[in-house]
Amino acid sequence: MAGYKRYRKEDPVSYALGITLTFELLKYRGAEVSRIFIHSAMKPGETLDKLLSSCQEKNIEVVYTDKIFHVLSQKENCYVIGEFQKFSGHLQNDHSHIVLVNPSNSGNMGTIMRSALGFGMEQMAIIRPAVDAFDPKVVRASMGAIFSTEFVYFDSFAEYQEQFGERELYPFMLDGATPLQEIRPKGVFSLIFGNEATGLPAEFSAVGTPVVIPHSDRIDSLNLPIAASIAMYGMQR
Repeated sequence: MAGYKRYRKEDPVSYALGITLTFELLKYRGAEVSRIFIHSAMKPGETLDKLLSSCQEKNIEVVYTDKIFHVLSQKENCYVIGEFQKFSGHLQNDHSHIVLVNPSNSGNMGTIMRSALGFGMEQMAIIRPAVDAFDPKVVRASMGAIFSTEFVYFDSFAEYQEQFGERELYPFMLDGATPLQEIRPKGVFSLIFGNEATGLPAEFSAVGTPVVIPHSDRIDSLNLPIAASIAMYGMQR
């Protein structure tokens, strides 16, 4: 597979695997697209014509090759890959944020981005150590939502709080004192979620208003993307 390598975090580019993701990439991040790869099994027709027309309009290189698909995609029905330059995000102080503290699962991060876009919360702070948001697994799990998400990494929650602490902070914890249904935000806010396995550290009980999502004792906890989605829905009521 000379010339094509597996994605690495250090690479300046990432990839949208599949035709649907590639169209999302072209629509929302067209300026960052460097190349479009097309597999020999991609059938001629209206979809391919639309793709080629968009590439021509944006002056994007189209490469016909099967090699990169063997390297990057294990999906048998992946016939288009969009290569794009990694982009920088920007968080605004007058917008509410999702804050993910040490997320470690690519699929979960992408799913949360998708839910956040659906609930109008497209700004995300990610506290290191954390999964790489540009990993193609995150891109795929987001179903293209990453291309409409403003996300910024911080080395610690303290660094984030220094910049955006003047707002309502809601850490979600199993021992949170306030049930979600009692929360009524009065201004911009941040919903804070911990690692999939360990949750938020105990010190977050002293941050803002710790919140709990009530559920039956038949389970010990909700998984992270579901908890985040319920929280976003509850805040947007």
